[in-house]
Amino acid sequence: MGYFITFEGIEGCGKTTQIKLLARHLETLGHRIVMTREPGGCPISDNIRSIVLDAGNRDMCPMTELLLYAASRAQHVTEVIRPALESGGIVLCDRFSDATTAYQSFGRGIDRTIIDSLNSMACGSISPNLTVLIDCAPETGLMRARQRIELSTGAREERFELESLEFHCRVRDGYLALAQQYPERFLNIDGNRDISEITVNITRQVEQRIKDSKHGIC
Repeated sequence: MGYFITFEGIEGCGKTTQIKLLARHLETLGHRIVMTREPGGCPISDNIRSIVLDAGNRDMCPMTELLLYAASRAQHVTEVIRPALESGGIVLCDRFSDATTAYQSFGRGIDRTIIDSLNSMACGSISPNLTVLIDCAPETGLMRARQRIELSTGAREERFELESLEFHCRVRDGYLALAQQYPERFLNIDGNRDISEITVNITRQVEQRIKDSKHGIC
């Protein structure tokens, strides 16, 4: 079995930049890397992503949102994540099941037991070996995220960026609560530091975690 690393954090925390830098670094060490994201990661899940993140769908009710995320994840796990792990690779995923807990439970207020049940159904036996949580103030993250959207020439995936600051504060609280609940799995990173400093911190700790893991990783 391979090694599964997820990156989590609020909008604009810098996780997408860091996951790309880590992928490059691990490839230079000879590891076989599969880098993916949620929602999305395969054609069917990408179609769901376009619905979930479209600002034109702001009237979507929380339960619809949750079920769409679960459907996207089930396909993603089946088509991409499980096969990559079973072949012994290292999977780097930009968001996974913790995001659903943080956004839909802490952010939207959906009962945690419902979310845990759906996550279990969608993921099966798959769970992260390591979760890198890049933490920053919601005000900082939202400013970065909105700047990125304005500079983007692609689809404006901004439905969550248009949510209130209070919503994003609840999401951040959710992530911090999860990190406290699962300290052996979470690696907490200060997202306010310089990009290169964050990269060095992440790569050093991830390398050690991989070395300490079971053999068989490619």
